[in-house]
Amino acid sequence: LMARPMVAMVGARNASSLGTRMARKLAEGLTDAGFVVVSGLARGIDTVAHLAALDGGTIAVQAGGVDVIYPRENAALADDIAKTGLRLSEIAIGTQPQARHFPRRNRIISGIARAVVVVEAAARSGSLITAKNALDQGRDVLAVPGHPFDARAFGCNALLRDGATLVRSAEDVIEAIGKEQVTQPDPVPQQPPKPERSLRDTSKLHNEILSRLGPSPVAEDQLIRDLELPSQKVAPELLNLELDGKIIRAPGGLLSLAH
Repeated sequence: LMARPMVAMVGARNASSLGTRMARKLAEGLTDAGFVVVSGLARGIDTVAHLAALDGGTIAVQAGGVDVIYPRENAALADDIAKTGLRLSEIAIGTQPQARHFPRRNRIISGIARAVVVVEAAARSGSLITAKNALDQGRDVLAVPGHPFDARAFGCNALLRDGATLVRSAEDVIEAIGKEQVTQPDPVPQQPPKPERSLRDTSKLHNEILSRLGPSPVAEDQLIRDLELPSQKVAPELLNLELDGKIIRAPGGLLSLAH
């Protein structure tokens, strides 16, 4: 599942009927095209996206411990995701989700995905935090336009005004990401895929990254150029180091060593 290209879908908890229909259509289309849909197991758009992507495997990033289902009404959905997809969290087992956990969850949602699609978002929405994280992480940001009189469309329309890619269908998402990223999943893998690099190689890369960082922020693009390695090999390890607490990512794609 983790070897397949991923697209995050986020949006309003109090989604409109048009918003939920659009989210369902996008999630089904992306799943049929071989993408893994990532979301946050929240009410509204998240729930619809997970349900529509269940058959192909979907990833739910949780704000509390992975054993604590929030909201409780999604307990059955969470069980289904665990059977065909993945639930993950960086928060300790048994921890109830708190307000400070949600930005951390949103960072993971955008970090593991190739792009973030926003379907309905109010002016001060967690979905916009996820979109900002995506930009800082070098991910594509896409948005579904909405009626200007609908407060739930304010965030999406603002993202589009600022340069996000407009989405009308799953094909728009695939075109923006690049078709070369799409691979059809093997429904019944016989054995786990071989890792792309050994643990020794990964450790060596981590040390090289850390040796080039200090307390002063460095642009991610510059770091990748200094390493003289493809960005698709470096970016996942930067995320791993960030999740491990060894590096800090600041706005604008700047990286520094954690204190």
